[in-house]
Amino acid sequence: MSGKRTAVVGDIHANLDALEAVLEDARSEGVTDWLCVGDVVGYNACPNECVEAVRSLGCPVVCGNHDHYCGYDESLADFHPIAAAVVEWTRSQLAPANAAWLRSLPYSSVVEHGVTLVHATLDEPERWGYVFEAVDADPSFFYQATQLCFHGHTHVPAVFEKRGGTVSRFPPGDVKLEFGCKYFVNVGSVGQPRDADRRASYCIYDSEDRTIRFRRVAYDVAAAQARIRGAGLPERLAKRLEIGR
Repeated sequence: MSGKRTAVVGDIHANLDALEAVLEDARSEGVTDWLCVGDVVGYNACPNECVEAVRSLGCPVVCGNHDHYCGYDESLADFHPIAAAVVEWTRSQLAPANAAWLRSLPYSSVVEHGVTLVHATLDEPERWGYVFEAVDADPSFFYQATQLCFHGHTHVPAVFEKRGGTVSRFPPGDVKLEFGCKYFVNVGSVGQPRDADRRASYCIYDSEDRTIRFRRVAYDVAAAQARIRGAGLPERLAKRLEIGR
């Protein structure tokens, strides 16, 4: 993360069409460095292609719950049946080297310029807790040793700020990091947005200006849907891409 502008992506979920659109948009914005908050696979039909695309970036990546369960042959009893079906399908599709790469990912990571990465929460990252509201974010701030942490998991972009003893939630927008405050930032989802906006979501972090910009990128949803149907995956997964839910 040596450049001024770093793209932060996550919840790609094997959606190659969305990922390629985001990579193109980020490069057009002058991005030279990359970070990934996990869930490269799951839900969509291009797990190997997306793993290989992220691996080619040579960037820090943390493990998401779908990355974990697709990489390991563990029980899916706690998964929604549709999600479990896709995990089982993904396990059968992944090249051994890509499955091994998923297993190698850490749950959290501190990278350059005082940034932490985690998929879910910092207090218990391996338990995959969801952060929707300020009260959900509060425990992670206790474990956040850096000013800024990027995360994902909910597929809903948001900014959580801790100022003194108060944690607040803000909708995605341009953010200027203020000294004395901490930030826990959900970058949204590249491959399966759930905030009623079907466009892919990611962030650009400028470490010199100390700013974060959220980006939304249109992509070929119909092509992603065709891949899902061609793979024989549940129709619900194709339909939800249309509405961003």
